[in-house]
Amino acid sequence: MNDQCVDPPGEPCAPGPGRADDPFIEHRPLLFTIAYEMLGSATDAEDVLQESYLRWSAVDRAEVEHPRAYLVRVVTRQALNHLRAVRARREEYVGTWLPEPIRTAPEVSEDVILAESVSMAVMLVLETLGPAERAVFLLHDVFGYTHPEIAATIGKSEVTVRQIAHRARRHVHARRRRFEPDSDATREIIQRFLLAAATGEVQALMDLLAPDVVQISDGGGKVSAARRPIVGREEVARFVLGVARTGAADAPVEHVTCNGMPAARFLAGGELDWLLAFEIRDGRITGLYGIRNPDKLHRADTVRALDRGGLRPWKP
Repeated sequence: MNDQCVDPPGEPCAPGPGRADDPFIEHRPLLFTIAYEMLGSATDAEDVLQESYLRWSAVDRAEVEHPRAYLVRVVTRQALNHLRAVRARREEYVGTWLPEPIRTAPEVSEDVILAESVSMAVMLVLETLGPAERAVFLLHDVFGYTHPEIAATIGKSEVTVRQIAHRARRHVHARRRRFEPDSDATREIIQRFLLAAATGEVQALMDLLAPDVVQISDGGGKVSAARRPIVGREEVARFVLGVARTGAADAPVEHVTCNGMPAARFLAGGELDWLLAFEIRDGRITGLYGIRNPDKLHRADTVRALDRGGLRPWKP
């Protein structure tokens, strides 16, 4: 790799002149999006992209007829290998596991397909799929690749891929929770939520929560966090007010877009202490996702460029 790289942190360097024309750099947002949705970790996705770039840099480009298809295949295979390796580690995770959050540009929320596919709720559903099911579902239903293309990518027959796709789609559609992407309206709801929590206004807080609201915390066993999901309006309100009484609600807060969702960024001592993403539907908060594991926050302020490759939409 080129030691004189001037790309942003985490960007691979293409050696020699004409780097800007390198297909890997051109398609990097798409490749990162595939790797991240496969793995649920920006750190692991960056590792996959680095490994994939090393493979790409050793290829005779003249022999690659369709660079984007070739790169998607390489990244998908590397992500599959990586996913199989980390699954055992996640089974031993302390407390509830949440995806590593990523800051997303506002335009991500304008692509409802993309915003939903990287949302915390859908990413958690993807975790319940096997590696092959996850790859097939994402490549077909999110990124728009055909069954024959996917079969060539993951090394299975087209018939098998169709069966996997049907099974995975049914699984995801039965479990995914719909939400409203980040917008002025959702941010106004969050502002009211934070004010009610800070002032201890129980009824105002309860009015903002859906009856079946779920609160999930991820501390990774390294910081204080609820070990299990909290379900129900009263239980979640009690938990939120308990957190507010510790002084957390008085911490400096900034509104951001995280995984295409409205989120609040809380600081302690000038450092990011926790990130709270909100799932909102029909004007009520249906999900709260609090990430406190410091290993998942050290790169959470990097705004990620995401891309579905301009392919057909994800059909519900």
